[in-house]
Amino acid sequence: QVQLVESGGGLVQAGGSLRLSCAASERTLTRYTLGWFRQAPGKEREFVACISRSGGSTNYADSVKGRFTISRDNAKTTVYLHMNNLKPEDTAVYYCAAAGGVFPTPLADYYDYWGQGTQVTVSS
Repeated sequence: QVQLVESGGGLVQAGGSLRLSCAASERTLTRYTLGWFRQAPGKEREFVACISRSGGSTNYADSVKGRFTISRDNAKTTVYLHMNNLKPEDTAVYYCAAAGGVFPTPLADYYDYWGQGTQVTVSS
């Protein structure tokens, strides 16, 4: 069982930046592809970004390409989401997730473990 705890959310003005962190309980985090998803009020959960077990491969949703960067520190068992040039449409609860034994995938069904989420609100 992998426990994931997100932090770093908050209120920011449009054009601002935030860094989300997700700390994992699993010492062997290198077994897992890690991803970030988000869910806005009244909308379905959507993929944001994911990173391979080694950190050498990443994948992003078109809506965040060039603005968000996912990274991981396997020694610290932490995954990060650096968010720049934030827009009001980025407002959502952001979740990190872990998928065992798969290539980086945007498909939520492949992710076995999920955090509780952290709220990001971008004001215009």
